[in-house]
Amino acid sequence: MSADFIAKLIYLLSAVLFIIGLKRMTRVKSARGGNLLSAVAMLLAVVGALIEFKVVHFQWIAVGIVVGSLIGAVAAIKVEMTSMPEMVALFNGSGGAASAVVALAVLWGQVIERTEAPQATVAATMGAAEATTLFLSIIIGGVTLSGSVVAYLKLAGKMTTAPVLLPGRHVINAALVLGSLGLGIYFAFVGAPAMSATLALALTAASVLLGILLVIPIGGADMPVVISLLNSYSGVAASATGFVISNNVLIISGAMVGAAGLILTQIMCVAMNRSLANVIFGGFGAEEGATGGGGEYQNVTSCGTEEAAMILENASSVIFVPGYGLAVAQAQHAVRELADLLKKNGCEVKYAIHPVAGRMPGHMNVLLAEADIPYEELVEMDAINPEFANADAAVVVGANDVVNPAALDDKTSPIYGMPILEVHHAQTVFVIKRGLGSGFAGVKNTLFERDNTMMVFGDAKKVLQGMASELKESLGG
Repeated sequence: MSADFIAKLIYLLSAVLFIIGLKRMTRVKSARGGNLLSAVAMLLAVVGALIEFKVVHFQWIAVGIVVGSLIGAVAAIKVEMTSMPEMVALFNGSGGAASAVVALAVLWGQVIERTEAPQATVAATMGAAEATTLFLSIIIGGVTLSGSVVAYLKLAGKMTTAPVLLPGRHVINAALVLGSLGLGIYFAFVGAPAMSATLALALTAASVLLGILLVIPIGGADMPVVISLLNSYSGVAASATGFVISNNVLIISGAMVGAAGLILTQIMCVAMNRSLANVIFGGFGAEEGATGGGGEYQNVTSCGTEEAAMILENASSVIFVPGYGLAVAQAQHAVRELADLLKKNGCEVKYAIHPVAGRMPGHMNVLLAEADIPYEELVEMDAINPEFANADAAVVVGANDVVNPAALDDKTSPIYGMPILEVHHAQTVFVIKRGLGSGFAGVKNTLFERDNTMMVFGDAKKVLQGMASELKESLGG
């Protein structure tokens, strides 16, 4: 068998494993296996590329494998669950950067350094399709890289999470988009190779600037959508690069990532009752003070862990509502301990999951899975909402905007119309929070003022442990 046939056979196997792996990652129970299959598929894709391109000097490849493996291993061990969104943002940026760098490397290797036809265009040298996807790889890859870095800085608190609204930003962004496309078309189909290096670098700089300007106007509340969209961009960039280097497995895997990210983005926009255009261009999420412009809180009732435990002891149905505060406090094991005590006492326990809870898609699912909480107890928003009315208690742990009744009954609220977890229908609602500060949306949460709501102030982990301790003592150890 020829090397080319073996490479194509490996690519086919890699593509199949990517598809199976992606399918298995749709369920928590099989997600780890799906991730492993996808990793094997990636390894096979690399091996296939080495065989196809007849690579004989492996020194730099070996260095890359060692360095990349070390970075991945350290990140997997050191990065805490609260920092996982930032890590995902950087992964998206790395994917975009890789696509842009490969496109630039192909440009230098196949066009700029070739002198046989100094007046030929990039399209004439490479082919029209390859030249088109090359400049698209640079544009999309650059936008993904810089946009992901800004998303990382916002999520990590290294820059303001509020929208940065520059005067005339829409005009500037439109000019950059049209300018980048025009520049890309010119360098691909008009400019001579002697100009290609300058034009390609200018195109890279323009795309990087565009990525920054597209993400800085987006508020922290919309970061889960931004991460999902940037993930889609990284897949599209990879697929475009696959056309540049004529690599089928890169085209397939990139297209799958791009499509999956776009579908997830749309699901999350529906969950917030907002369009993607409104997320990208709306500048939503500006901080309006601790109460979001809705006035000071009135008639807020609070209690301690002992009183909360007494009510939970007599509950036959309890629904936990996790939010970003749960991740910050690393309280997933504490909530599992309390839930186990409740179940031991004959109480039915469930967890309500909002599509945009946390700082990335599926954040709460991953967090609760880390504490070995049964996946069957995690219930999505549409399915759990009818059950709140029959629940004796709802325990909100660090969630804010996704349980705010203002989204249902206050037409002046910025989040009006957003589907929420309707915890206010439960007989008793415990909200575990450090204070009365607003969430990332920057609006007042009217749930805190409800007659059936009791605030339990403090660190989520310590509060849950206190509840568990009181409940264990009450139940006789």
